Amino acid sequence: MSDFRFEKHQVAATLVLSTGAMRHGCFFVVTSVTHGGPERVGDLLNGDLGFFPFQHDDGSTAQYNRAQLVMVRLPVGAGEEELEPSYSIATRREVSVTLSTGTVVSGTVLVNATAGHERLSDYVRESKHFWYVLTSGGTLIVNSSHIVALVEKVSQ
Repeated sequence: MSDFRFEKHQVAATLVLSTGAMRHGCFFVVTSVTHGGPERVGDLLNGDLGFFPFQHDDGSTAQYNRAQLVMVRLPVGAGEEELEPSYSIATRREVSVTLSTGTVVSGTVLVNATAGHERLSDYVRESKHFWYVLTSGGTLIVNSSHIVALVEKVSQ
């Protein structure tokens, strides 16, 4: 095997594009990376700008432009967000997210910040372009460039 090849595994997902189209298939992510665990779809999307490969269910592969990707739906139980730094101690914020496609999703975002900086306004200033939103139907990875509004739900 070449020194330049990395062992990869498939992660099933559904893409939602800016056109409103949905694509079902899988990402290929590296099984081990230097940050102490496997590469996640979120890592791949927050990596280089431009295009990423995605294999469709029929076996064909297309290159998709990250800027035109609204969100990714991971299968229930994927648990990739649990590998986020400070997952167990992060402040959870219940939110409603309105996307450029008109879709509104409700879920939880994890605010990993220093004490005194756990507000939603602190979260939106993070440098990542793709954010995890935990929903009852599974984990979403949302492109922040396609968020029209992010509203924190008030506890009753």
